[in-house]
Formats: sequence, C-alpha cells, structure tokens
Amino acid sequence: MSGTMSDSQLRGAPVGGHRRLQQVWNRMVEALSVLATALIAVLMVLICADIVVRNGFGGSLPLVSELGAMMVVLIVALQLPSAVSAGRLAQVEIIIDALEARRPRMAALLNAVFCLLGCAILGVVAWASFGILHGDWTSSDFIGIPGLGTLPTWPFRALITLGMSVAAAEFLFKGVRYLGKTLSITKEPS
Repeated sequence: MSGTMSDSQLRGAPVGGHRRLQQVWNRMVEALSVLATALIAVLMVLICADIVVRNGFGGSLPLVSELGAMMVVLIVALQLPSAVSAGRLAQVEIIIDALEARRPRMAALLNAVFCLLGCAILGVVAWASFGILHGDWTSSDFIGIPGLGTLPTWPFRALITLGMSVAAAEFLFKGVRYLGKTLSITKEPS
C-alpha cells in the first residue's frame, strides 16, 4: 500500500450536508481537470494549424506562441488540484511506504507536513497570481499584436489563480485529514 493515500482512501464517510459539499467540491476539481484536458486538445489543434500554415503558405497564425505559453501554464494550474486530490505528486514513496509499515503515525504526520507545506506554497502562488490578475484587469493587459490579433490576459490569469487556489485548498483538506489520521492511530508498532 502506498504511503500517499488518495482522497477516497483518506476520507471517512461524510455525514449530512458534508457529503453533498464534498461531492460538489470533487466535481469542481474534476471539472477543472476536464477543462485542462480540453485545452490540451485546443493547443494541439492550434499548433498543428500553425505548422500547416507555416509549411503550406509561408506565414504563421497570429497569437500562437503567446497563446501556447499562456495555455501551458493554465493547463498545469487546472490539472494540479486533481493531481493533489489523487495523490499523484512526486514524493519519495520508498521512505513513506517503509514508515507506513513500521510507524504509521509518523508516516501520517510526515504526509500532513508535506500537504500543509504544499498548501502554504500554493497559497503564496495563488496570492501572487491574484496580484497579477488584478494588474492585468486594471491595465487591460493583452497578448498579441494590435491590428493583427489580441486577447485580454485576465481570463487566463483568473483561471490560473482559481487552479492554484483550489490546489492549495485541496492540500489543506488532505493535510487536515492526515493530521486526523495521526491522532486516530493509537499505538505505533514496536
């Protein structure tokens, strides 16, 4: 059994309104992941169309490089909450697995620290992203070349901020569940 537990392995059966709230939260996390997957398809079509135009007509499509750069960051931000929820982030699992077998309380505590540090780091990133979003909104910042093609940057920044915020919250929820697991383990094996 992996020391990094998925959301379904960690959570107990929620009661009452908490179950519905948890279902809504999980659907939102899944929806962000679906949106990111759709954006991957859009990016692939955009790049392929640009290749065809470059090779066939000797020109290029406007906004491809700018959109590509912005969309890669956006895709990562939107996929991150799902990766956190499913426990698909890189960790040194050989250490966690060994601790899980011998010292489950210590493993849960180490996982809680990992999650809470992840929450803090992504919280800072989300806060910084919000500042960039605010600047882009107030200055009407855009990508592209005026007269050839432009797009406002704030919708991208808003989704990046949302993805980072949801990932930070997901880390927080997991960290709290690991802390609960730490407290529920009564005795470490000798």
